[in-house]
Amino acid sequence: QVHLVQSGGGLVQAGGSLRLSCLASGTIFSTDAMGWYRQAPGKNREMVAFISSYGNTNYADSVRGRFTISRDNAKNTFDLQMNGLKPEDTAVYYCLLRSYWGQGTQVTVSS
Repeated sequence: QVHLVQSGGGLVQAGGSLRLSCLASGTIFSTDAMGWYRQAPGKNREMVAFISSYGNTNYADSVRGRFTISRDNAKNTFDLQMNGLKPEDTAVYYCLLRSYWGQGTQVTVSS
């Protein structure tokens, strides 16, 4: 069993930055990959960024170069630093570890 608690997010103007954090508790393996997804109104949930246990990262084309995913295995946390935010980044963001999801955090970018 894994429990994920998200923090961060909120309202920001276009071009601004936000940081999302996800704290994991429970049975966590060092081999677990961790990721961030988002879901905008009327759209499917999509992958934003992923990080392997080795620190290898993968990003959606729409955020590459603006977002950075990181993890701290000692603290069981993984973060998403979002820079250069655009109105189209507005969505509810979710962290994912194996099949477990965080509670979701609203990110709203005003133009």
